Amino acid sequence: MRILHLIQRYYPARGGAEKHLEQISNYLAAAGHQVTVATTDALDFELFWDPRRRRVACLTDMHCGVNILRFPVRHLPASQLAYPGLRRGLSFMSKATFVPVGGMMRVARYTPWVPDLWRWVLESEQNYDLVAGMTIGFEPIMAAGQAYARRVKAPFVCYPLTHLGAGPVPGADPISRFYTMRHQIRVVLDSDSVIAQTAAEQRFYEARGLSEKKTSVIGPGIEPSEIIGGDGERFLEKYGVKEPLILFVGYLSSDKGALATVEATRQLLRRGYEVELALIGTVSSPFRDYFDKLSQSDKERIHLLGPVEDSEKKDALAAASFLSMPSRTDSFGITYLEAWLYGIPVIAARSWGVTDVVDDGRDGLVVPFGDIAALAGAMRTLLDYPEEARNMGERGREKVYQNHLWERKLRELGDIYQELAAEHSVFLENAR
Repeated sequence: MRILHLIQRYYPARGGAEKHLEQISNYLAAAGHQVTVATTDALDFELFWDPRRRRVACLTDMHCGVNILRFPVRHLPASQLAYPGLRRGLSFMSKATFVPVGGMMRVARYTPWVPDLWRWVLESEQNYDLVAGMTIGFEPIMAAGQAYARRVKAPFVCYPLTHLGAGPVPGADPISRFYTMRHQIRVVLDSDSVIAQTAAEQRFYEARGLSEKKTSVIGPGIEPSEIIGGDGERFLEKYGVKEPLILFVGYLSSDKGALATVEATRQLLRRGYEVELALIGTVSSPFRDYFDKLSQSDKERIHLLGPVEDSEKKDALAAASFLSMPSRTDSFGITYLEAWLYGIPVIAARSWGVTDVVDDGRDGLVVPFGDIAALAGAMRTLLDYPEEARNMGERGREKVYQNHLWERKLRELGDIYQELAAEHSVFLENAR
């Protein structure tokens, strides 16, 4: 089977969605399928609006049997203002129901602006048996894949990875409105199959008209052999860190809960807790500005490591007492699975989708997003009751082995691809 995947960034760029699609693509290539990934040349996430950020130099590549086509990100004048301005404009258009979805999509093509990808979509002579796109927050990439599928008469599979936020209902808080706009929902509804991360995401789209027959709930999985094996002592010695260690892994931004994690840790330090915090992940510019203003005494206990190699992340997981990632911009949170493999509990924010993954009081603790006092209280609970914390971590480990191994999930996805391609082939044959 010839398969085309589309996503905003891909290997060697790192991120949850990027790793997710990489695992799927590698599995299908290993199974003998011809897999191509069309993506941008962005290495840094912020390149989409900041031309100073890093790019991947090689536009055509092969990795683990997967053919990679990268298309350059272009920038409008004053892109650092234009990009967020256009995104906010789209949000206003979404509320103004008289604005047609087609007009919104034409504006969205500039966020990010990848004109060479669209030219390729419209002109390429390569045929595919199935096309799939991932991440509805970058709907121009998803829409390009959908256009390609329609042109070559192939089924289109959508992995929305919708950030439903931490509001009273899914899609109601300020950040989630950028992932649930009318034109984005239309892309999902027009897909031939939708792979939801959680039951909450599935219910969200079914409430907006998606047929239950089109949806499957298959969140990301994990391969234990790729995660376990970290050396906690090596990490502690390298950075001069002492236990107990709190760990944050993810994009270092306020929406991901990084700032709240630092502030909650500072509260613990002021109350006399002998703790340290390690922060791992790409550093957003606002977070860097915030961190630089911390006192030197705080920085002696709070370690901003930035992006690290996978081996070092594993060492950090082995050293940590628990993971704190109280994010409102996750559709699932694969980092929780990684922490559980090391038998440590997690702290998450009460956001839609994530609460389908983390069972409050059983394998972790769930707090309101942005509530620093509640987050500090959850941290104190895990520190003051280490035996119960260990039990939570062990229950999380059991959950991973029971429900979240890649081996089973990849087989399910492979079956869906095969069935869709076969059904579409029969449909086309009968239509002739």
